[in-house]
Amino acid sequence: MKKLILLSFALIGMITFSVAQTAEKTETAKEITNTKGAKIEFESKTIDYGTIENGADGNREFKFTNTGDAPLVITNAKGSCGCTVPTWPRTPIAPGASDVIKVRYATNRTGGFSKTITLTTNAINSATVRLRIKGTVKPKVEEAKETETKEEVH
Repeated sequence: MKKLILLSFALIGMITFSVAQTAEKTETAKEITNTKGAKIEFESKTIDYGTIENGADGNREFKFTNTGDAPLVITNAKGSCGCTVPTWPRTPIAPGASDVIKVRYATNRTGGFSKTITLTTNAINSATVRLRIKGTVKPKVEEAKETETKEEVH
């Protein structure tokens, strides 16, 4: 019985070692094959609007470059809410070429904001990219006066 238990442990150990060796080879092969293709690199993945006036220009641009060796295709760009609207190039971006993702934030919403834009691409280094915008929109002058008046009354 002891021999059977010992044999079982030895067999399990050999199988575990064998599987680990196979996994290492597979990951190395993946790394080698993923060196060719489109690659997307952004100048910055975050844009800080700072503190802006209510109704100010909410348009900004994220500049990117295809640093790969195949055409880059952006298949989708989605804002985290309806107040964040992205526009992206619908045609492939050639290797070495640059372009922009345009974002429009609705600045008629008072207060701080932090929104994301999620891109879906064919880039080998980042098939899904998350861009971020943040900032604070000041209240309208009328809203600020109403708030001050209410505070004085209380």
